[in-house]
Amino acid sequence: MELIAIQNKVFTLRGQKVMLDFDLAEMYEVETKVLKQSVRRNIDRFPSDFMFELTKIEMENLRSQNVTSSWGGLRYLPFAFTEQGVAMLSTILKSQKALQVNITIMRAFVMIRQYYSDSTELKQRIESLEIEMQVKFKDIYEALNFLLNPPNPERKAIGFKNSHQ
Repeated sequence: MELIAIQNKVFTLRGQKVMLDFDLAEMYEVETKVLKQSVRRNIDRFPSDFMFELTKIEMENLRSQNVTSSWGGLRYLPFAFTEQGVAMLSTILKSQKALQVNITIMRAFVMIRQYYSDSTELKQRIESLEIEMQVKFKDIYEALNFLLNPPNPERKAIGFKNSHQ
């Protein structure tokens, strides 16, 4: 399973990076119903910061963002699993496939975090350069403005007086 394919199944909901139950079920090669039943039987392992059920509004927003999705007609609102929730799934889905998929998913989450970390660092460096350049351009602008518009144009000429006039 490619990391890019997994990264495309990670969404931001309620300020957290999550994966949806039907995408995870597909990757684990189990039915969504089986995954949900396993989670419900072990619900004490999934606190709200590990897993939550989407609201109708959240589901509609996701559908509108992903027009090409083939999610079809869902009878139940999907569960959204955070990184910790995905890790916890490996404790209840004990197949070799689930273990391998979980390892790949954890790597994808790490790559996503690294990407955001790198982009945040780059953004800070760009902002720092912008501030530095604004100061330099301000100095250049003031110097040019002074040369083009001297402060006192009525000033007497400097030099020797011609006394023969």
